[in-house]
Amino acid sequence: MYRGGEGQWAWILHRFTGLGVLLFLVIHILDTFVIVFGPETYDKVMALYRHPLFRVSEVGLAAAVLFHALNGIRITILDFFPEWSGRQRQFFYGVVAVFVLVFVPSAYVMLKPLF
Repeated sequence: MYRGGEGQWAWILHRFTGLGVLLFLVIHILDTFVIVFGPETYDKVMALYRHPLFRVSEVGLAAAVLFHALNGIRITILDFFPEWSGRQRQFFYGVVAVFVLVFVPSAYVMLKPLF
């Protein structure tokens, strides 16, 4: 019975973070399109982004982009060096370690104005 593992978690997280980044891009295109309705409407939409919930969402977006990028590098390395595929676990934990080392200080800086 297949019980998953680090490779499966990396695959699942890669898909979810990719969808999150895609969702952001769609929202960004739509909010930029609002300018055709006039500067007042655009300013009202942009005012929504000053809400603290959006600051937290930006941190989530940063997390998604960072993990997706790091995992993409892991996938690329494993594609170029297939003989290293037996080290899937070490690569996954390396991605997680770099993610935590970069993301935690970044999240602190991004959320600091809320506190």
